[in-house]
Amino acid sequence: MREYDVQNMTKEELHQVDLEKLALMRPMDDDFMRMMFRNNMPLAQMVLRILTGIDDLVLTDNKTQYDLKHLLGARSICLDVFASDSKGVKYDLEIQRADKGASPKRARYHSSALDTELLLANEDFENLPTTYTIFITENDVRGGARASYFFERRDTETNEPFGDDEYILFINGAYNNKEDDSDLAKLIHDFGCTKPSDMYFIEMSESAHRYKETEEGVSEMCKMMEDMRNNAEKAGVIKTLVDLVKKGLLTLAQAAEQANMTVDEFEKISGLKA
Repeated sequence: MREYDVQNMTKEELHQVDLEKLALMRPMDDDFMRMMFRNNMPLAQMVLRILTGIDDLVLTDNKTQYDLKHLLGARSICLDVFASDSKGVKYDLEIQRADKGASPKRARYHSSALDTELLLANEDFENLPTTYTIFITENDVRGGARASYFFERRDTETNEPFGDDEYILFINGAYNNKEDDSDLAKLIHDFGCTKPSDMYFIEMSESAHRYKETEEGVSEMCKMMEDMRNNAEKAGVIKTLVDLVKKGLLTLAQAAEQANMTVDEFEKISGLKA
């Protein structure tokens, strides 16, 4: 994708750039995937059934960009897709395009963060639900040329399952075996498609069609990209103001005024204290 000088573009030019980017987006792109899955229980259910192999999985809840609560000082996480099924099983579905973002320890952290989210104070540990942490990766980060990699804790001598009901899956987005006509292989293909008409699954193609080829859906996508651009610009301004405060070139009140915030708001977003 070519680079653009967005700082010097008109609103109309930026809109055209967004349309060009949208045309190239795939479900493998996390921003597009979150839009596709937003308020779309049938799509999420179909995808999770295929990825987990649980054919009778029935979803009861499905959220995108779900913020997990976290211990004071701990690293926060925003889940791409967070879902629950009729048996109380919880699913975290993540798109990880960069190899470094799909490390085993990142998957471990996601899984442990789910546990922290799902067990209340003084609640019995046995109430922890079964969890699936699923990473769909751009490349074959596990290096086995397989479509999927399924992990659970087991006894290293007897191979007996540990029984903690915690599962981690890596789905190889680069898998391309022409002789494999399984639903999983077809779904991986769909995640890599830019054109809805090229997708196997109707749930995938209909959702992609909405956000790529209907006036309402395209408008929603362009609004999302505009918001992301504005948020990135605002984050850059905040960072500059924070640096100036740290160097003593601005007071906290002056920085807050330039950011069009109250001092309390600026303190919260910057981590600085008066």
